[in-house]
Amino acid sequence: MPDFLPTITKASTNLLSIITQGGVVMIPLLASSLIAMTVIVERLYFWRCLRSRAMVDRILARVADGDLPQAAQEASASRCPVARVLGAGIAAKHLSSGTAMQAAAQSELSQARRHLPILDTIITLAPLLGLLGTITGMISAFGIVSEAGLGQPHAITGGIAEALIATATGLLIAIMTLIPYNYFRSKVEQLSDLLEEQATRLELLLGKRED
Repeated sequence: MPDFLPTITKASTNLLSIITQGGVVMIPLLASSLIAMTVIVERLYFWRCLRSRAMVDRILARVADGDLPQAAQEASASRCPVARVLGAGIAAKHLSSGTAMQAAAQSELSQARRHLPILDTIITLAPLLGLLGTITGMISAFGIVSEAGLGQPHAITGGIAEALIATATGLLIAIMTLIPYNYFRSKVEQLSDLLEEQATRLELLLGKRED
């Protein structure tokens, strides 16, 4: 047996023991952590797939050269939200490109904000669940004191440990979720500014062609 296997087994046993000591509240806390992790991984993959600034510059260059059909084709085939918004503006160049791009931008920003309310809820919920674990743990400890007096210190400290473990777990989940949540929010704001900037550039280019 490899030397590291006993260490891993011991660590897993200790972790399971800590989770068990945390009480029933640890179940929703662990579920919240798994949900948060899933959303974070999904959002990281989402934003990684949107790195296509060169595509936007190429589309605008084609519009400037007058090759609108090719620009529209590349925009519609792109996964970049900015490119798709520009494609909506090009397709509606004879009607209202600004309105079309505004509607498309709202749809793209909605996709960018997807699942963020879940992270926001977990950030608020996890500390409250930890506080609930604190209360139930203290109730358990005081219940033991009232029944057996102070003659069972291990039982009393077990209830206090349950309270502290649940509180620490709730705070840890909230903190670890807050960092990526703020990161994703900043990415949405950056995307919003970029959409507005590039849409304005496209409108200026289309305006010059009409003149």
